[in-house]
Amino acid sequence: MFNHTTTSDGAIIEALEQSQEKGFRMLLAKYQEPVYWHIRRLVVSHDDAQDASQETFVRIFRSLHQYKGDYSFRSWIYRIATNEALRIIGKRRQENVSLESESTGAILLFSDDNIDNGDAIAAKLQKAILTLPPKQQLAFNLRYYDELGFDEIAQIAESSASSIKSSYHIAKEKIIKYMNSNN
Repeated sequence: MFNHTTTSDGAIIEALEQSQEKGFRMLLAKYQEPVYWHIRRLVVSHDDAQDASQETFVRIFRSLHQYKGDYSFRSWIYRIATNEALRIIGKRRQENVSLESESTGAILLFSDDNIDNGDAIAAKLQKAILTLPPKQQLAFNLRYYDELGFDEIAQIAESSASSIKSSYHIAKEKIIKYMNSNN
């Protein structure tokens, strides 16, 4: 078998070319959890994150032939995942649903079984992140949680590294201000 923590993206791509079933199992083993949490931090709702994660992997599978290696496989996967998350967020905006609405899951986030309710600081951090505009949320989440570099985040966001760096630092300042407030 294979170790998903040390399996290289090259090995996954090679396996996908040789046996789609084996390659897809390797892809899921390495990326299913990180992609889910990346999307979850953007869309908040567990159900939306599951739906977007599933659609992400369907899109990866369908468009694998389009991956040219211009940038890292991980960046390509995260770009697809980000687009799926933004599609759900956009759909919500079209429905004119506010963040406070129960249907978005923002309120449910703090009562969800997948979040430790005892961690008040983590809950406050998540609330702070939700106050940010989407580009700042994306930059902050990918840098803080996924520990990606600014160049890679720029590829995912289809932006420049300097713009992402600026978004991240503005987001960080807003979060610090929020965390120090009495909210």
